[in-house]
Amino acid sequence: MASSFPEAAELVAEARRLYGQVFGEEAPRVAVCAPGRVNLIGEHTDYNQGLVLPMALPLVTVVVGSQTSGQDVTIVTATKDADEPHRVNFRLPSDGSPLSPGLPSWANYVKGVIQHYRASPIPGFRAVIISSVPLGGGLSSSASLEVAFYTFLQQLKPDDGEKVPKALACQQAEHTHAGVPCGIMDQFVSVLGREGHALLIDCRSLEATPVPLADSDLVILITNSNVKHSLAGSEYPVRRQQCEKAASILGKDSLRDATMKNLEDAKDRLDDVTYRRARHVIEEIERTVQAAEALKRGAYKEFGKLMVESHNSLRDLYEVSCRELDELVSAAMEVEGVFGSRMTGGGFGGCTVTLLQANAIDRTILHIQERYSGTPTFYVTTPSEGARVLSLS
Repeated sequence: MASSFPEAAELVAEARRLYGQVFGEEAPRVAVCAPGRVNLIGEHTDYNQGLVLPMALPLVTVVVGSQTSGQDVTIVTATKDADEPHRVNFRLPSDGSPLSPGLPSWANYVKGVIQHYRASPIPGFRAVIISSVPLGGGLSSSASLEVAFYTFLQQLKPDDGEKVPKALACQQAEHTHAGVPCGIMDQFVSVLGREGHALLIDCRSLEATPVPLADSDLVILITNSNVKHSLAGSEYPVRRQQCEKAASILGKDSLRDATMKNLEDAKDRLDDVTYRRARHVIEEIERTVQAAEALKRGAYKEFGKLMVESHNSLRDLYEVSCRELDELVSAAMEVEGVFGSRMTGGGFGGCTVTLLQANAIDRTILHIQERYSGTPTFYVTTPSEGARVLSLS
């Protein structure tokens, strides 16, 4: 009942076919991929220098291509939901001038990565992009694309191979060329994801602690609501500004440094909305610490309880949930064998993430289908590895 998704090797084969159709020449020389991610807990804490607990997914973006002579670039995307046109051509500037963003919007992520790539000069190239990460589903298709393309450029013009600066460069690409002031979580886990582990990421120190998540009796169910409300893009910067305002009033560099006592002491200086936003972040950071410890102990019921608390806080205090996500979480929590469920990602649509016993998967999917007013898509996943070079043989 869950959707099957293609293996990376299948995506490579499809991308190679398209490469041959478009360019009609020799086969591509390079193939790479980078995963999307699901965040288990720690939502809207990354840009507050807090803690997050994501894992890399087996859903990936693949890039295949070859270096060419000269400075010309041609990129084709096979991602059907991407905006038109699906082919772009441009010339790499030889004088160091910036690559300006424009249309189609998907190409801006690539241009941003080129702009912030940590070695030069980048040679001309031809490339095909294909992805199994759903666009707009809250599973970080954008970071997956950025990191995959950075990994592709590493094969053409190697940088120093350092992974954290690679993630930071991809984050900068999203800031400057996609106009999204995202935190570091998505790019970080796409670069550094580990099979069989979630990553507890400190978004201030940029240290990552692998947390084992390889119990064969346990699975992660991602449920895509298949709705994306228009609020998603506009409200993200607003939430960030509200958090910065709260930190400033509290006299802190970021809400990472604030406690609930600090917040309560300053309550009369905060409007109600700013107070609620800050309360979510402060409590969510603490929940994430507790959840990582629970996962290490195999205390799945405790972990699940924290997931539900996180969802309720995102719904009531941070106000980034929506009716469809609330329906999906409520339906999942009615099923025996489900430990916890919550919205994941920026909000206003996209996906929920559910921790459950492996033997409960079929009845959980069936129950959600019966209860949910929309048409969901399901992915049964386990933690996967980060960006990597793939074989073309």
